[in-house]
Amino acid sequence: MERENNTQVSEFLLLGFSETQEFQPFLFGLFLSMYLATVFGNLLIILATITDSHLHTPMYFFLSNLSFADMCFISTTIPKMLVNIQTQNKVISYAGCISQMFFFMLFAALEDFLLTVMAYDRFVAICHPLHYMVTMNPQHCVLMVLGSWIMTALNSSLQSSMVLQLSFCAHLEISHFFCELNQMVHLACSDTFINDIVIYFATGLLGVGPLAGILLSYSKIVSSICAISSAQGKYKAFSTCVSHLSVVSLFYCTSLWVYFSSAGTYNTYSNAPASVIYAVVTPMLNPFIYSLKNKDIKRALKIFFRKNL
Repeated sequence: MERENNTQVSEFLLLGFSETQEFQPFLFGLFLSMYLATVFGNLLIILATITDSHLHTPMYFFLSNLSFADMCFISTTIPKMLVNIQTQNKVISYAGCISQMFFFMLFAALEDFLLTVMAYDRFVAICHPLHYMVTMNPQHCVLMVLGSWIMTALNSSLQSSMVLQLSFCAHLEISHFFCELNQMVHLACSDTFINDIVIYFATGLLGVGPLAGILLSYSKIVSSICAISSAQGKYKAFSTCVSHLSVVSLFYCTSLWVYFSSAGTYNTYSNAPASVIYAVVTPMLNPFIYSLKNKDIKRALKIFFRKNL
């Protein structure tokens, strides 16, 4: 019976910001601008790290991967939302919804893991500088990024495959601008107990676990910085962490705020505006934070544009 119901589902409705019809042109322009700024800003960081040999270091290798994840992260939601606003059509196909959910979870978790790896990189650089080149050699860096991809892909595959087993009988309206896992699960008319257990377990493993790793790394970093005798040495050590700390704070503060503020409100419109900060604003601000705080990035971009313009 569940298999029969599953085959009847052909589409969902993404309600998003549909209650504010008079603001649709403004929203289209706003999100298009944010999307273009995100893609352009992250492309510049990737371009700088590729073209400048001085940036061929573990820190900038991880940063370029984070920029790629940011571009993919925002590309899973905004293009479809822009099409829906422009065409005044809220429909997304069943296959499209599952695909969007899969890639959103993939790149959100990947960003989480990359921020953790970057925190570990700063920990080794500041707390164990003599062992840095050995610990963070190219092979280890590639393995850490590859491991992040594998773990996030496995989680997304598991979650998506479990949603595929659910049956959706009626009320296929998603009060969001993208197909979000929790809302998808709570739209099902079949039993979702196992899905909820897996979601809670994955949240702890892929959310709380990396956050604990970041906090542990920075607690060690702070202790090491405080032990430095000279004020100049403290400033130099701390300045290498400012950009990453800013991105970590932005990512976790917004995502946790969205998570707790939207708990238990699956059928309201409150999730959509709150999630804009987590899913759109954060990827857009990341490249600006790194480029404004990082002299190496700015120098590499100046050299590139001077040679090519």
